[in-house]
This record gives sequence, structure tokens and C-alpha cells, in this order.
Amino acid sequence: MTRDDLADTLEEIALLLELKGENPFKIRAYRSGAETVRQFSGDIVALARENELKGIKGIGDALQQKLHELASTGKLAFHENLRAEFPESLFDLFKIPGLGPKKIKALYDSLEVDSIARLKEVAASGEMAALPGFGAKTAEKVLEAIAFRESNADRFRLGDVAAPVAEILDFLKSHPDCLRAEAAGSYRRAKETVHDVDFLVASSRPGAIIDHFTSSDRVQKVIAKGDTKASVYLENGLQCDLRVVSNEEFACALAYFTGSKEHNVVMRGRALERGYTLNEYRLGLKEGGDRDEPPVFESEAQLYEFLDLEFIAPELRENTGEVEAAESGDLPRLIEVENLRGTFHNHTIASDGKNTLEEMAQAAIELGLQYLGIADHSKSSFQANGLDATRLREQIGEIRKLNRRFAEEGTKFRIFAGNEVDILKDGSLDFDDEMLGELDYVVASVHNAMTLSEKDMTDRIIKAVSHPAVTMLGHLTGRLLLRREPYAVNVPAVIDACADTGTIIELNANPWRLDMDWRWWKLATEKGVKCAINPDAHATAHLDFLWFGVKLARKGWLTREDVINTLDLSEMETFLKLDPVS
Repeated sequence: MTRDDLADTLEEIALLLELKGENPFKIRAYRSGAETVRQFSGDIVALARENELKGIKGIGDALQQKLHELASTGKLAFHENLRAEFPESLFDLFKIPGLGPKKIKALYDSLEVDSIARLKEVAASGEMAALPGFGAKTAEKVLEAIAFRESNADRFRLGDVAAPVAEILDFLKSHPDCLRAEAAGSYRRAKETVHDVDFLVASSRPGAIIDHFTSSDRVQKVIAKGDTKASVYLENGLQCDLRVVSNEEFACALAYFTGSKEHNVVMRGRALERGYTLNEYRLGLKEGGDRDEPPVFESEAQLYEFLDLEFIAPELRENTGEVEAAESGDLPRLIEVENLRGTFHNHTIASDGKNTLEEMAQAAIELGLQYLGIADHSKSSFQANGLDATRLREQIGEIRKLNRRFAEEGTKFRIFAGNEVDILKDGSLDFDDEMLGELDYVVASVHNAMTLSEKDMTDRIIKAVSHPAVTMLGHLTGRLLLRREPYAVNVPAVIDACADTGTIIELNANPWRLDMDWRWWKLATEKGVKCAINPDAHATAHLDFLWFGVKLARKGWLTREDVINTLDLSEMETFLKLDPVS
């Protein structure tokens, strides 16, 4: 059991009690308990396991016993009994944006809505609109959300598939008959969402590799199994396809199955112009051609070189000018994870994070970073326990104290005191200029009023980035991949405004966001706009999201020079106009 397991269980109990119409004070007690668990600075799991929670404010006797049972046994009978009172399909309703516990309770009690299918039925029939507190507009938005969910039902976020892909690759490589193995397709090209994942293995014994692949513990169901190909479903529903080729075919096969289709069409055209044919296995002589027999390629780089091109990184293979750049020698040297020296936009338990300030700093140090920006939410994000000016000033003091300790210990590391300041509906910021002036940097983000017209939203954001205290713009479009569409905003106009004001645009590396979208970064860099790759970390483990940020930055053609947090600590202090800590 982890801290998150304890808190999540208490929050779900509160949700279930709300559905049952229980006493609001009882519900609040569970929610407060969950918040206490998340923010407690000590080892709350160990204390719960040993039944030593007495005296912790916010955790009464009843919660103490439940947390003890949960931490020591891994389950809680009270929670399981509550869940059993409702159909499992009911919990899918909480994945529909705009439906909170009160609305779900009303639908459940009045119209027996206990599944997405039933929800769609009552929204379309007009029954939902007739309920008090709903109306036609709510029903319309629910139908839109369901349609969005259905259209993306067979897609997966890059962050959701990275771990199983790594495990399967390691599993394939562990077989003695595997000579080489790679993941290909849209996953290798770092698309933000994928439909399935293609694996490619070089082996002289394909049957043994196929049997090994389909026997993985990750495999839920075998869809098809042949001599050199197999398709399976993993336990999360992701389809994985394996193709086994000879070692001599591997380079051409990897290039082909990486794609994209549009990139492959251009590559085949280049081969034909030179008297050759290129398919998924090899480069061969064109029928009737008089060219020399092509070599066997040991790597993709050799294939590209044979076609008079610089090697094109997989992330760029979308036919957006990469072949022309490779032909003329103008491909950028793309950013690498190792280039990052620090990052901004990270949260602590002061708002809605799950780790303390010091825990976040220590995790960043262990990653080899030289600085970490803390940007907890501002006061208008009450749902995220946003900080008011008093709490923010207390946090700034704590940061200064920690920085002095790092300096005394000779640790080359600094925490920058920032805040993720809400951009209010009229484009003003959530703190006054005096408070903003006390911060080392400011991330400005939209968190509410997301249904404005494109013009109003664009004007709102441009007004915010024009404020002299704003350092960078957070998650520009507000999208949540496969969950929520981006709000209407004129992205080129915002990019122009950031170019005029010198405002950095964030590449939010959280796999749910990956925002600003990779398709806009070429335009941004042409305008001189800098990028900050930020994990939007709400826990120490989320700092690893930087890997996704770099993958998407590469897809957007970004170099080390385009990304502000490749600056080292002293350079960043100069950029932020800060004196070194002494």
C-alpha cells in the first residue's frame, strides 16, 4: 500500500457516501482525511500499519481504524461493501467531464442511469434535460463528451503504453534467438496517442520468438498467430503486433514499419528515382534497371545514406519537410534528455501535489538536475487547494531556507520560487503585482471558464502573457488527451504575442497534456519563442515525465538552443535576473 492508495480509497468512500446521500459532515471527514494523508510529512503508511495515527489532526478514531485495516491488510471491508451497493459500470460515469457526484446521484436516483449506454440514452431522449439542474445545454455537452470518448475508445496515451512497451521489449530481448528488437510504428515516432504498437524482431528462428511473445504475462488474448507474425491484446486492451524478420531484412523493415505512411511514400519515390524498389523487407533493383546490386543495410542510417539523405530521427518522419531538410543537410540537431539542466512547473503538498518541497527537491537532485521550479496553484484554483498570498509567502520563505542549506552543504542545486497563477476570465492574474514581484518566475495558466469563444479566449491569454511578471505560459490549449478537447484558441495569435513579449511557452510533458502540441513548435521557433519542457509534476515520480516532453520536443523539431531549461544554473539565474544564493 502507498500513500496514494490510502488517500484514493478515502476519496472514493466520500464519493460513494455522496451517492448514497449520507450526512455531508461524514463525507467531508473522509475528504479531509484523504487530504491529511496526502500532505502528512512523515511515513503515513507505516504509522497506519502500526496503528499509530492517534493525535494526527484530521484523522479521528474511525478513520484511524480504517487506515490501519487498509495499510495492514491491503483492503478495507467498509469500502468494498460500499462499492458492492452499486453496479461497476456506474463508476464509468465519473470519466465524463461535467458530471460530478451530485449530478450522477440525481441521474441514478431519478432515471436509473448506471452506465455510459444508459447515460447516452437519457441525454438523447430529453429525459436528462427535464431534470432540475440539468437542461438542454447539459445534455448536449454530455452527448458531445460521450461521442468524444467513443471516437477515442481504441486509442491510448503515449504515457500509458510506455511501461508495457518497455517490458515487452525486454521480454523479447531476453530470448536467446532474438538478435535485435525494436518497437516501431507511431509509438517510435512519439505520437501523443497510439492505436496499437508494432514490434519488430530479427531472428533465424521466428517460430520460437512468436511462441515466446504470445506467452508473455502481459498478454490477455492472442488474436492471431502465424509463422512470422502474431497479434495480441494486453490486459489494458492495447493491441500489439509482432513481426519477425531476418537480420539482413531488419534495417529496411524497421524503417518501413516505423512509418509514417506519408514518409514511406517519399522514401519509395527516392528509391525509384535511383533505379531501385523499396519495400518492407529490402531495397532491390528496379525491373529492367542497370544499377549495381544494392548492399545489405546493417542500420537505418545506411539506408538513408544510400538514398542521399542524412539520417532522419524517427520522431520527424511525418512528411513535414524532413526529407527535404535531410537532402540539403539542414536537419536540426534535436534535443536530448541529457541536455536538460532543470525544469519548472512542479507542485507540492502545499496545493495538490503528493510530496513535500524537500522531497521534490531531493528527487530532482537524484535525477541530476541543477534547479527545480516550484509552481503550486494560486488561490482561484480552490479545487487544487491553491495558495493565497499568506501561504505563498510562507512557501517562499521555506524555499529560501532550503536554498541556503544547499549552499552551505556545497550542493549545486537551487529551488526557484514560482507559482502557477490562474489566468482569470478577463485575462487578469490571480495575484496582485506586489505578490508577483516577490516570485522568481511565474507560470500563467487557464484552469476555468473554458467555454469562451475563440476570440475571447485568445484575447484573455494574450492579455495575460503581456503582463511583465509572466515568465511562461502553461498548457496553452488546456487539452486532456482522450479526455477533453482543447478549448477554442487562436494558437498562432498567442505565439505571435509571446514572440512580442518574450514569454516562454511551456511544453507540458504530462502524458495527459503534451501541450503545446508538437505541430506548432516549428512556427514558434521561427518566431523566436522559447520552449520550457515542464513535467507538471504532482509527485516525485512525475519528474520522469520529462522523457515524454523531450520526445515531443524532438517531434516538434526543437534543438537544445530552443529549450530554455537546457541553461545551467548560473545561466538560468542570469536569465531570471537573480543573484546566486550565498
